[in-house]
Amino acid sequence: MSEKKDQQQNEEKQVSSKLIEKQKEASLVRKIVLACFVIILLSVIGAGIGTYVYITNAISPVDENSDEVRTVEIPIGSSSSSIGNILEQEGIINNASIFRYYVRYKNEGGFQAGNYELSPSMDMDDIIEALKDGRIYEDYQFSFTIPEGRWLERIVEHIADNSEHDYDEFMELISDEEYITELIDQYDMLEEVILEDENIRHPIEGYLFPARYDFTEENPEMEEIIEAMLDRTQGIMNNLASDIEEGEYSVHEILTMASVIEAESIGDDERATISGVIYNRIEDDMPLQMDPTIHYALNEHLPRTLREHTQYEHPYNTYVNRGLMPGPINNPGQNSIVAAVKPESHNYRYFYHSPDGQSFFTETYADHNEVLREHRD
Repeated sequence: MSEKKDQQQNEEKQVSSKLIEKQKEASLVRKIVLACFVIILLSVIGAGIGTYVYITNAISPVDENSDEVRTVEIPIGSSSSSIGNILEQEGIINNASIFRYYVRYKNEGGFQAGNYELSPSMDMDDIIEALKDGRIYEDYQFSFTIPEGRWLERIVEHIADNSEHDYDEFMELISDEEYITELIDQYDMLEEVILEDENIRHPIEGYLFPARYDFTEENPEMEEIIEAMLDRTQGIMNNLASDIEEGEYSVHEILTMASVIEAESIGDDERATISGVIYNRIEDDMPLQMDPTIHYALNEHLPRTLREHTQYEHPYNTYVNRGLMPGPINNPGQNSIVAAVKPESHNYRYFYHSPDGQSFFTETYADHNEVLREHRD
């Protein structure tokens, strides 16, 4: 009996010992897991802090105490990427890639070519504003400014009036199939459709970016002028490339849409809203019914669109045709292009601009008619 009792006690001790060992192992595992969790957490926090510090340093002045001023030349047609590389090489910014992403994040653009007096003490926002300001024109022999939303004919007319170029020769060049083919090969944004669709009035309508242009030559070649304007639009499209790729519309369709937004918007604050209306109407297979498309179809800016105008059979008339027009009806600015890429999400299908400058957006035709009864002359 005594031997059995001793054996039982030994077995109990062994079991107890094993339990204690397992408890120690479990405790050790918990400590290891906790330690690993803490290490991972600290690594994530450290990486986040490191990234924050890195980006903060990248957009901060290279030397905020510097009194040095450097002359930096920005060539005509420079993209945000090439501008960033120039600024980094000149020691004006810390990182060209961060500059490119920062410009894209803030939807900045319209940078002017020229020679700029910049300092390493300037922060990213100051540099961007300086490049947009365009105050340095002393070395330019020929300059012109194109407002947003102009028809191509009016742009050429303005250039001809302010240069030695002949209007008819300019129009002949931008209609020349061989030259347009060369441009298609040169610019990613230009698609074959601009030549293939016979309904398009002017192949590069919508692609001539409205801005101020400066040339060191007194009478630059027509090709140089055209390509300087196309360069600006290409730069904007490059910045929006990923958004356009994720969307359902081509660059040509985006510019077509942007031209309507440009023509219909009273101010920047409603461009994205009008863009949303266009998206909604297309999605619902509703005709866009945008008056500026009729004006373009008739080749005449009308003081008021009448019912007889809306019935005019023409590819650009969005009252008689559903969907987008064959191409842009003017040359839109950056804000309209961005709005076309990034529409506001809402349920509006109608809008009306009253004679006193108010804008009314409505969801139903009944509500739209009510607005017309209350505010139309």
